[in-house]
Amino acid sequence: VQLQASGGGLVQAGGSLRLSCAASGRTFSTYNMGWFRQAPGKEREFVAAISRSGGTTYYADSVKDRFTISRDSAENTVYLQMNSLSVEDTAVYYCAADHVEIFRASEYDYWGQGTQVTVSS
Repeated sequence: VQLQASGGGLVQAGGSLRLSCAASGRTFSTYNMGWFRQAPGKEREFVAAISRSGGTTYYADSVKDRFTISRDSAENTVYLQMNSLSVEDTAVYYCAADHVEIFRASEYDYWGQGTQVTVSS
């Protein structure tokens, strides 16, 4: 599967952005989908994930109640709605796909190219 992330940009603290990740192929529904982020000088970290069916979602504590992950099987796309953004959310955001994995970046098989999110104070 090929992944194409988009939707990043520059936003003021307190603002919102919605990231999209479009997947190619006919097997989208067989993949758990995750969002990860990496800030300069830091390791890539888990942000959110959604199960193959879309019935279960997972969030890092740092984004819980602010971010919402969703998926549209008809569009082969996963979204990350980000609200109440803070400077600490500044990072490159990556989407990823895997048949099994949820939390561990090292175990995901497929990655998008990343989209920059910059939050200004």
